[in-house]
Amino acid sequence: MSNDALAVLRQQIFSPRSVALIGASSDATKNTSRPQRYMRRYGYAGKLFPINPGRDEIFGEKSFPDVTAVPDDIDHALIMVPAARVAKALEQCVAKKIPVVTIYTDGFAEVSAEGRAMQEELQRIAKAGGVRLVGPNCIGLFSSQTNLALSVNAVLENLDIKPGPIAVVSQSGSMTGGLLSRGLGRGVGFSKLVSVGNEADIALGEFTDMLVDDPHTKAILLFMETLRDAEHLARAGKRAYEIGKPIIAFKLGRSTIGQDCAASHTGAMAGSDELCDTFLKAHGILRVDHLETLFELPPMIMGKRPVKSHRVAIMSTTGGGAATVADRLGTLGIDVVGPTQRVIDNLANSHNIKISGARVTDLTLAGAKKEIYSAVLNELLASDHCDLVIPIAGSSAQFHPQIAVAPVVEAKPGEKIIAAFLAPHAEKSLNLLSEAGIAGFRTPESCADAIRAWRDWRPPITQPARDTARVEEAKKLLAAASTKQLNEFDACRVFGALNVGAAQTAVIKSPDKTANVQYPVVAKILSPDIAHKTDAGGVVLNIGDAAALKQAARAILERVKQKHPAAKINGILVQKMEKGLAEIILGFKRDPQVGPVVVLGVGGVLAEIYKDFASRLAPVSAEDAANMIEEVKGLATIRGYRGMPMGDCAALAKTVSAFSQLAYIDSISEAEINPLIVKKQGEGVIAVDGLIAQG
Repeated sequence: MSNDALAVLRQQIFSPRSVALIGASSDATKNTSRPQRYMRRYGYAGKLFPINPGRDEIFGEKSFPDVTAVPDDIDHALIMVPAARVAKALEQCVAKKIPVVTIYTDGFAEVSAEGRAMQEELQRIAKAGGVRLVGPNCIGLFSSQTNLALSVNAVLENLDIKPGPIAVVSQSGSMTGGLLSRGLGRGVGFSKLVSVGNEADIALGEFTDMLVDDPHTKAILLFMETLRDAEHLARAGKRAYEIGKPIIAFKLGRSTIGQDCAASHTGAMAGSDELCDTFLKAHGILRVDHLETLFELPPMIMGKRPVKSHRVAIMSTTGGGAATVADRLGTLGIDVVGPTQRVIDNLANSHNIKISGARVTDLTLAGAKKEIYSAVLNELLASDHCDLVIPIAGSSAQFHPQIAVAPVVEAKPGEKIIAAFLAPHAEKSLNLLSEAGIAGFRTPESCADAIRAWRDWRPPITQPARDTARVEEAKKLLAAASTKQLNEFDACRVFGALNVGAAQTAVIKSPDKTANVQYPVVAKILSPDIAHKTDAGGVVLNIGDAAALKQAARAILERVKQKHPAAKINGILVQKMEKGLAEIILGFKRDPQVGPVVVLGVGGVLAEIYKDFASRLAPVSAEDAANMIEEVKGLATIRGYRGMPMGDCAALAKTVSAFSQLAYIDSISEAEINPLIVKKQGEGVIAVDGLIAQG
């Protein structure tokens, strides 16, 4: 959808000139009475049309039997009738040419197969009639600019929403009120609030995309349960980044790993949540782990860009308070740095303030003076040895805001970021920080979580172009394959077409045949039906001569026949034994939510157990592949750790990039090289096993 079309849709949803409330109730105790009462309570200035065939008027406003009886045009309708009557109400909206319909009613795809069929019928009616749907099972939406309180959310009954720059889009209707109350409790002002319901039509991604251009929104917060609308969300992430409007996501599912191991280790290594994380990072969207962070992070990054260096300086008047943050940062692998000698000397010479070079600058109680606290803070902000400063205040934040918070409010951070943590419960000080647009944190966990999200923040990716000649050659080899799931020999030929080097290999059809391969060799069963050859007894290593090869081949065939009697056997693959510094697993999968993904980790049969891997949306550049290599802890052994010999990381990065061109071959659902052997620097990498699954 074009930006202009999105603007029209945004106007119809959030700034309607007239609204129909289908199923409105005159009983103030019922949920279906709330939207009308809320709209008038918050001062909606447009026309309201209650729709109820059993009432002539509701709360003093004329009621109509159905929307077709309304004499005026209607921009937006809210359907609140029972599920069995929703389709008819929607058909009436189509007849009335209402452009947007929000459906509060539940009982659809979220409850049963029958409900899903009913929801699909709503989709059919809406699409045929040119109507855009929000919901069903949607608790509603709110716009502070137009006082549109089109919601049944009970929280609107008692809370007054403060207008402000934050928009919230939530896949959980029940959490919308919780998010609102948490934000208001932190002094947050809201521009828009949206519950997307079942996302039968307009989903979280499209809402996010339309809010990118909303002039009243400066940051967009997402409460996510899953990822349904990747295309729109990807577009939103890139467009929001371009104009400096951060998108921050809190997503459920960190502990639930969706495994899809059709043939490879890759699915077990990178489940649905890990891949969603990869997707968000790829499109410049920050992800937080704490609800508190969702509302406390925006002031820290609004107007900022990701940086390459993430060094953190901590200063405090409370050693214990500082330790709670520093310890948490340490567990997250964040670099906490002490002041340089220049900072120490400047403070001593200019302000007669003595500090040490410790990683945490503890001013002790003596530092609880504005002139001292201010001098140290500004010296750290002016220094080039750090990128972010955490000023931490103790009890003075609760009783003497002018000492603890005034220096932070008055500081001149320049390009640096300030993330203030207040150890005591100090609402007055937090409000002062909020009013000044400075991030203030209530807990060490949310403070560290915000800094971790900032560290992991990246610009949206730029993916490499299609290597047409190599991709077309790989497609020819795939077309010549006799099965959807390729055996190792055929798979490695496809990888070779993409410029992935493979070990010297031959195929023998029976144990009596010889192989023209340099000894020592490894013998492996060759079958498209056996993904994990070692488990099947289908691998023998370090075979020294032709006689030993015959013996090994017979043993392999016997073991495999016992374990997999129905498997199709293409022969025995004989391969030169290769040695190197490390074994890598390099995987590819076409995920139904995020699309093609490449995964890099430590190889071997236990790859999925270690869970030490890096993933990216495919294809990737060699530069981004090099970053993946840096992220895998187990690959420190080839990065020169403690004087160990360097592996050929440059060749590995090029190979990862070449392999990721599989993204341009739509027929491939997953593929894997395990292991990919990394040799010494300058000696390259060699693929010694692989698989490809199509369809």
